[in-house]
Amino acid sequence: MADNGATARSYQEQAHAIHARDVHFDFSSVPMHYIPDEVLATHVTNVMHLVLPEGERAMATCLAEALPYIEDERLREEVTGFIGQESMHAASHEGARRHLQSIGLDVESYVDKIAWMVDRLLGDQGLTGRAKEEWLKERLGLFAGMEHFTAVIGEWLLESDVLAELGMDPTMLDLVRWHGAEEVEHRSVVFDAYMHVDGGYARRLRTGLLASGTLLPLFIISTAYLYRQDPSKDKGRSWARQFVSATVRGVIPSFTTFVTEMPRYLRPGFHPSQLGSMDNALRYLAHSPAARA
Repeated sequence: MADNGATARSYQEQAHAIHARDVHFDFSSVPMHYIPDEVLATHVTNVMHLVLPEGERAMATCLAEALPYIEDERLREEVTGFIGQESMHAASHEGARRHLQSIGLDVESYVDKIAWMVDRLLGDQGLTGRAKEEWLKERLGLFAGMEHFTAVIGEWLLESDVLAELGMDPTMLDLVRWHGAEEVEHRSVVFDAYMHVDGGYARRLRTGLLASGTLLPLFIISTAYLYRQDPSKDKGRSWARQFVSATVRGVIPSFTTFVTEMPRYLRPGFHPSQLGSMDNALRYLAHSPAARA
C-alpha cells in the first residue's frame, strides 16, 4: 500500500456511497444527427458509444482484479460501486450504438477491432505471480489517467448549456449528462485504488502521459471513421472546417484538453476530488429522466 500523504485520502471521511443506478433510455426516435446541423459534433459524441464501452468493460475487469489487494473496506465499497456504474455505462451506450447501427451507421467491424485491441492491450495477459501484480498496477495507473479526462469531460457536459441550446435530442442529452455526472461522482475511485495498491509517482507520470497520448489519437481516428461511415448524402462542410467551428463555438470540448490537463494531473499533490462539483453531479443524477424512469 502506498504511503503518500499529499495524495492519499481516507475513505472513512467520506459519507457518499458510489452505487449503480438502474437507468432506462428509449433510443427509438433518436435521429442520425441528434445534434441538429452538427454532423461532426454528433460523431465526436458518438465516440462515447463506440470506444468507451469497451474501455469501461476493461476498466471494470481491472478494478475487480484489484479488489483482493484493497484492504480498506470503505475503498472496497467504492470500487464495487464503481464497477457497477461502469457496467451500466457500457450497457447504456451499447444500446445507443445498436440504435445508430439500425438506422444506417455501420460500425460493427470497427467496434470489433476496438474490442480486440482493448483486450490485447489492457487485458490480464494470463500472467501469474509478481508479473501479474506489476501489470495490474500498470493498468490501474493507465485507467487512473484515463479517468482524469473522463471526469474533466463529464464536468464540461454538466456545466455547458450549448448542447441544449442547439436542440440536442433529449434522450441523447440525458445519456451524456447522466454519464458525465457519474464520471464526476466517481472521479476519485480509480486514482485512490491505484494509490492504495501502488501509488508510485514515476508510474503515475508514465501511465498518465501514455493515457493522454493514447486517448487523443483514438478520439480523432474514431471520429474520422464515423464521419466517413455516415450514410447521409449531405454532411455539410468538410469535416475539418466543422471540427474547427464546433471547437471555437464550444459545441465539443477542446481536444487540447488531452495536453493541457496533464500538468494538473501530474502535480505531486493532485487528487481527483479537486475536479468538478459533486453537488452539481448529484443534483443532475437526482433529476435525470433516465434515472427517474
